[in-house]
Amino acid sequence: MVHDRPGPLVDTSVPHVARIWNYWLGGVDNFPVDREVGDQIIGMLPDVARLARASRLYLNRVVWHLAAEAGVRQFIDIGTGLPTVDNTHEVAQRAAPESRIVYVDHDPLVLEHARSLLTSTPQGRTVYLHADMRDPGRILEAAAETLDFGDPVALTMMGVLEFIPDDAEAYAIVRRLLDAVPSGSYFAMYDGTNVVHGEASDRIVEVWNASGDTPLVLRTPEQIERFFDGLELLEPGVVPVTHWRPAAPGEPEAVDAFGGLGRKP
Repeated sequence: MVHDRPGPLVDTSVPHVARIWNYWLGGVDNFPVDREVGDQIIGMLPDVARLARASRLYLNRVVWHLAAEAGVRQFIDIGTGLPTVDNTHEVAQRAAPESRIVYVDHDPLVLEHARSLLTSTPQGRTVYLHADMRDPGRILEAAAETLDFGDPVALTMMGVLEFIPDDAEAYAIVRRLLDAVPSGSYFAMYDGTNVVHGEASDRIVEVWNASGDTPLVLRTPEQIERFFDGLELLEPGVVPVTHWRPAAPGEPEAVDAFGGLGRKP
């Protein structure tokens, strides 16, 4: 099922973060303007393509832990992005076929591809909601048609809160969502920092904000950790996404994206 409202047409003259991300991940759902900015950013910081891949693997590890180890069967994935390999429902339903997933994004191009996100197992369910994260009330109202808010829900907001430049607004959005879910629910997120690459990461933000359609900000790890206030922050805490329970032994090279997973007591 796709919940949508009429949205703007896709503007192929302005670069868009979801399409640039798709380009870095090797996808085909992007346009020349996205590839131009994507290449410009890679020229300044070649590591950014690795960051894109690492953040996707981080999402996969978080979702697998939630479904396979924590017993979560309900997910709200806010800021879904364009479909790629191992989307949230594929990972969750691989571990628990009865899992139900609500995808949320406001990008009209994601809406066009939403049906490829709806390939649920017979036991589970996936739906797509065309909505903005700045409207948590609408997200929760629509999600309640698919999910049971009497049982734990996992909220994921991967790389999207950085597009809410005002800290107070960003924290309030997360708090509104967490207030609506019961004890035993989880919240996972990551956002960009400038801890690893310093001025190069700052320069990328300058380029993006000069050319993109939605400005972004970088936050410190301490600011990112504030999103988990009131939650039980699971080990290893807020760390570079490559360091969050890596699949291979040893400590991988850090990237400028920090995230974590918290449980609502």
